[in-house]
Amino acid sequence: MVNKFRKHYLFASDFDQTLTFNDTGYVLSEMLGISVKEFERKAKGMAMLNLVQQGAELSYLLLHDPEFRTRVRRDDLIEVGKRIRLKDNIKQIYEILDRRIDGFHFDFYVLSAAPVEVIQSALKGIVPEDHIFGTEFKYKATGEIESLVRATAGYGKVARLEQLEEQLGIPADHVVYVGDGSSDIHVMLQVNRRDGFTIAVSESKLVAQIAKRTVLSDNALATLVPILEEIAGWQRPQIRQLFESYGFLIQGWDRVQTDWVTLRPSGVAVEKATAGDVV
Repeated sequence: MVNKFRKHYLFASDFDQTLTFNDTGYVLSEMLGISVKEFERKAKGMAMLNLVQQGAELSYLLLHDPEFRTRVRRDDLIEVGKRIRLKDNIKQIYEILDRRIDGFHFDFYVLSAAPVEVIQSALKGIVPEDHIFGTEFKYKATGEIESLVRATAGYGKVARLEQLEEQLGIPADHVVYVGDGSSDIHVMLQVNRRDGFTIAVSESKLVAQIAKRTVLSDNALATLVPILEEIAGWQRPQIRQLFESYGFLIQGWDRVQTDWVTLRPSGVAVEKATAGDVV
């Protein structure tokens, strides 16, 4: 039981390119012998359809594209999860958020447009299965995908996050969301609007301009830096000490200001700058 005097937060993270180095769709395509270029062409085509939620392109390919629909079974999705390259130290993040930040407790959940079987397989032994929410399919007895039950993408992420807030009894301003791409835009806007905290882990201007902080690192532990600073109120020496207790020295820690500038004949448009930590 969480001590009633500890501040209770919800930490929700995307999966593809947030906790991983590669994308589910690319790994599955490689398994099927489909080229990266062909997968991107198909995904782009799906993205252009108004009925497809941002981030759910792979799910719709699995349902409607012959190359995927007739060849992919549930066991294939589990195998994809085993092949995905995870960022280092996700398990340590789970542990630190659970009990290493004095006065705080964070419930770690994963919300992703990727098939839930992929995520559960990839994070087996790291994140409990009941803390993982991905796109859900209904399967035939043969393991073939029959229909889409629920897509955790776009507004689907917003709905799932609100359900978790209610289920856990966590106020909206005690929500932290971490993401990297277009499927995270709606949920990040929702979290910010309700005074939660958002973190981007890529320089994509789609999310970096929305997120309150941006962290760039190959190690998942770096995601904790803005949480420890902004929420827990830790100073840099204390953060360094925590990382050192897990065997890591912070060799580089630079905060930079990123400007995206587009030049046009009529003038200069300077898009919103974003503060980012490079760890």
